[in-house]
Amino acid sequence: MNEGFETLAIHAGQEADPHTGAVVPPIYAVSTYKQDGVGGLRAGYEYSRSANPTRTALEECLAAVEGGARGLAFASGLAAEDTLLRTVCAPGDHVLIPDDAYGGTFRLFAKVLERWGVAYEPVSIGDVDAVRAAVRPETKVIWVETPTNPLLGIADIAGLASVAHDAGALLAVDNTFASPYLQQPIGLGADVVIHSTTKYVGGHSDVVGGALVAASAELGERLAYHQNAMGAVAGPFDAWLTLRGLKTLAVRMERHCDNAERVVELLTSHPKVTQVLYPGLPEHPGHEVAAKQMRRFGGMVSFRVAGGEQAAVEVCNQAKLFTLGESLGGVESLIEHPGRMTHASAAGSPLEVPADLVRLSVGIETADDLLADLSRALG
Repeated sequence: MNEGFETLAIHAGQEADPHTGAVVPPIYAVSTYKQDGVGGLRAGYEYSRSANPTRTALEECLAAVEGGARGLAFASGLAAEDTLLRTVCAPGDHVLIPDDAYGGTFRLFAKVLERWGVAYEPVSIGDVDAVRAAVRPETKVIWVETPTNPLLGIADIAGLASVAHDAGALLAVDNTFASPYLQQPIGLGADVVIHSTTKYVGGHSDVVGGALVAASAELGERLAYHQNAMGAVAGPFDAWLTLRGLKTLAVRMERHCDNAERVVELLTSHPKVTQVLYPGLPEHPGHEVAAKQMRRFGGMVSFRVAGGEQAAVEVCNQAKLFTLGESLGGVESLIEHPGRMTHASAAGSPLEVPADLVRLSVGIETADDLLADLSRALG
């Protein structure tokens, strides 16, 4: 029997405690474990960098909801990205990345990994033929966000999986914006899924974390080796908070989507908005692909405003219920100016974002209150 998403999110990796019957996995605030004789490990635990029962519960649940063979939890999304890339790449290798990617991911490639000898190339991931044409013999990874951050571009996961595998490369999909509830890339051919669990998986803006979910046990084992060797693991309390958030992901995502659709309806009819970027709009590039591979279209909305950069900044400053802040995916609504905030590291690069762009993370508040706040902010 294949259990549903909500059932897996609440139960996978989370058996009741055998000693007390506690239905929530305990926070194992412990660094080391008593061994039953030299090398005699109880349930495989010896040191909490290598494994911790609270983290194990989260990792098993993440693997279950993503349909993967192995889940791994990290201290941040970038820690997960770094571990993945240093596991599967070596100096001289090449990675294709989106020409519209998260600023922190771009910084990791441009300022850290390039110095280590890993080359990267931005490409339009919405164009399968363009990606195929950009592949080189030394390409080891095609790196995809879908939807992308912050322009909400859509990649055809199945199409790009075929391109990657024909080239002997891996397809890595950052699934942060969609969440495992709305999209499951492994089922479409991806080799590994990346999450900033800080965002929708955690969902309450109270924890920083990251995750990798590998499609194969072999890749999962290689990633686990490097997770332990490099050490940027999720702590037990962070793992516990993330697991708590994961339990309610499905119901939260439904409300995020409901509210985002109302926000998009307002923005598309507002005279000061020149363009609305949302995968649910029929005119959005990649809408048909998104409709095939996503359950719904998500809680992230970007839009461009008449009057240029200063007008966009003013909208951000005038909003009150939409909190001015970075990050996304929490229960509260956030607003930001990507060019000056989350994507400042991409300024002057091929990934530079439009100066008149505003990005919204639409929360789960009362929709009418959100619409009233945006109307006031836009003037």
